[in-house]
Amino acid sequence: MAAYQTVVVGTDGSDSSYAAVDRAARIAADSGATLVIACAYHPARPDDVTKAQDELGPDAAYQVVGSTPAEDSVRTAAERARKVGATKIDTVVVDGEPVPTLSKVVVERSADLLVVGNRGLNTLAGRILGSVPSEAARKSKVDVLIVHTT
Repeated sequence: MAAYQTVVVGTDGSDSSYAAVDRAARIAADSGATLVIACAYHPARPDDVTKAQDELGPDAAYQVVGSTPAEDSVRTAAERARKVGATKIDTVVVDGEPVPTLSKVVVERSADLLVVGNRGLNTLAGRILGSVPSEAARKSKVDVLIVHTT
């Protein structure tokens, strides 16, 4: 089997998702692949921003404007990936739900491996409502690695 060329990994900024990033980074480093670190998010609604500005007062611009938690998550994940040896790293933040977002990134980047953590896989809520790892594995058109992170 040929080495992977493009590896996509999802992160939400949690410790368990960073464990999946670490594993994906090792795979990318070992195969010379590009690592694409993706984070799905929903931007703050204008009403929420206005409310925060009202509550924060004159410091609102400093508190509200700037990088989003999703951008912080992929930046932290990229730093971790570099530490474990990945050299070709791209990051992407996309407005949307996790599984459709990851699927979109896999297609757009012509990825041949998707890496996700197992958080939610063996929970009651995950069994009833579905979880990111189970939905990603079920819907993916490429190889999926579910990393034991919990």
